[in-house]
Amino acid sequence: MDKIIRKLALEYHSKPKPGKLEVVPTKPYSTPADLALAYSPGVAYPCLEIKDDPRKAYDYTNRGNLVAVISNGTAVLGLGDIGAEAGKPVMEGKALLFKVFAGIDCYDLEVNERDPAKFVEIVKALAPTFGGINLEDIKAPECFEIETRLKAELDIPVMHDDQHGTAIISAAAMLNALEIQGKKIEDVKMVVNGAGAAAISCTRLYNALGVRRENIVMVDSKGVIRADRQNLTPQKREFATSRLDIYTLADAIRGTDLFLGLSVKDVLTPEMLLSMNTMPIVFALANPDPEINRDLALSTRKDMIFATGRSDYPNQINNVLGFPYIFRGALDAGASQINEAMKLGAAKAIAALAHEPVPEEIRKVFPGEDLRFGREYILPKSMDPRLLEVVSVAVARAAMESGVARKPIADFDAYRRRLHLLGKECSDGVCYPLLLNTPTAMAKLVARLQSHHPAQVNL
Repeated sequence: MDKIIRKLALEYHSKPKPGKLEVVPTKPYSTPADLALAYSPGVAYPCLEIKDDPRKAYDYTNRGNLVAVISNGTAVLGLGDIGAEAGKPVMEGKALLFKVFAGIDCYDLEVNERDPAKFVEIVKALAPTFGGINLEDIKAPECFEIETRLKAELDIPVMHDDQHGTAIISAAAMLNALEIQGKKIEDVKMVVNGAGAAAISCTRLYNALGVRRENIVMVDSKGVIRADRQNLTPQKREFATSRLDIYTLADAIRGTDLFLGLSVKDVLTPEMLLSMNTMPIVFALANPDPEINRDLALSTRKDMIFATGRSDYPNQINNVLGFPYIFRGALDAGASQINEAMKLGAAKAIAALAHEPVPEEIRKVFPGEDLRFGREYILPKSMDPRLLEVVSVAVARAAMESGVARKPIADFDAYRRRLHLLGKECSDGVCYPLLLNTPTAMAKLVARLQSHHPAQVNL
């Protein structure tokens, strides 16, 4: 099966033309008069308008609907530090998702620079092209410095999705899991296994939602992050526990309600699960293989809610539930940044949508699954077209209420209708599962590719 998926993937990315994106004109260009307006002499007039008022770039260019996916390839999608050029297929894929899920045009930019200060200066120099910047696949701790500086020094939305996308979606899952398990967020005891960019951002957002700092224990490859440990990064020190009687994950997980794993496979044992409180919540988000096998976990604890990052299991925590719509709402409101209020608004909107009845067209995509709010449906499916309206509106509203919207939306009913029409346009495309980690998932993909591209798929 690995050979088959490799063959299909390479054909998909190379035929009928290499890559996954192209540039398409949006204005007439077939006559000399058209070209005179598109370029010389007509193009001078919008240039002069923008010279007098830079904000008019949003009126006369594509800047208001254009996002950059920017990476240096130091932490690529489960592949690690493979470099900027090797990471380009991933960045192209991210750009494709912006377009097909939210109608946002996107350029992928692979920057061959590892020095954080130089990387920041390069991105700042490119920023006048774009309405927003999605930082992607940049390793920690450099990613923290890069995002912090760019957010402070640019006046357009900037978000490192590996950090905040995971935080937002998993926070939505947490809110719903706590409701189902009958737990109060202020009482929850939580252990975080992993201390990279995503783990730090998830923990910060959970804390903002109400998980108490004193109830959080973070564990890295060296053990529990304790206050008496030496040489901690500022981000790890932020979550260093004052408890000095715990050293290992086994120590830390005992008597907890929530496990958040952003680490490595098979680090969580059945004995550890049994030591958790009743009605536990386990988010095992290591990819491609979670911190504990799902079947083993569920056979160990019948009272558990279990989520992973995998597309072939229920409760997939997948960033595509968030980032297209977060940028959609931010762009439409003319936001100068993506702030905490907007992230919290997105998380709560995604959580709320899971309570709603699922449309029939989504049920058909997932035959045999019980898509009703409950232990195996704590998040909407990534193919749910309602996400575009629900999340974008929540983000745009939060941008306005928090004072960062420079183009406030006057009529939200009209905005919802516009998003609904945009969603219908986006749904014409074919979106495949993002995480194809098992023979079952890959077999489904093979079947779908054969049905959509029979001329290209020759097994």
